[in-house]
Amino acid sequence: MEIDIFDETESVQKEHTELVHSLISFAGEYLKLAPDTELSITFVDNNRIQEINREYRNKDQATDVISFALNDDMDDDFPINMESISGLFPTNIGDIIISTEKTLEQAESYGHSFERELGFLALHGFLHLNGYDHMTEEDEKEMFGLQKEILDAYGLKRDE
Repeated sequence: MEIDIFDETESVQKEHTELVHSLISFAGEYLKLAPDTELSITFVDNNRIQEINREYRNKDQATDVISFALNDDMDDDFPINMESISGLFPTNIGDIIISTEKTLEQAESYGHSFERELGFLALHGFLHLNGYDHMTEEDEKEMFGLQKEILDAYGLKRDE
């Protein structure tokens, strides 16, 4: 899997980018994604994620993570039949944007490590790119259950 990581804040420590890369690679294998799967992860500050949230989601507030899935079956998108081009091009599943400021705020608020919160948010965004959602109670149970399962299997458990 190819994971491009960008740090617009220029402040994310190398071990944190390595953690995110390793966790998402692990999650890709866990979900049995094709080896040619691609995605990007960008670290931003609260101001930038608020701009993105306002522009794309009509919510004028900072948030923790936003995912832009490239093949999410939205009616206003140009449809791409991924099966017809399979093998010709890598499969880019989308982009994840994470506010590192929100990550730190939430880690402190929830009483666990920055690393755990960062991993949680990266994985949460990654699952959205792979079609998981939490709009209904049933979907939420499935997504959050899988999220916990992957984090536990990876060894990034919630601080007790």
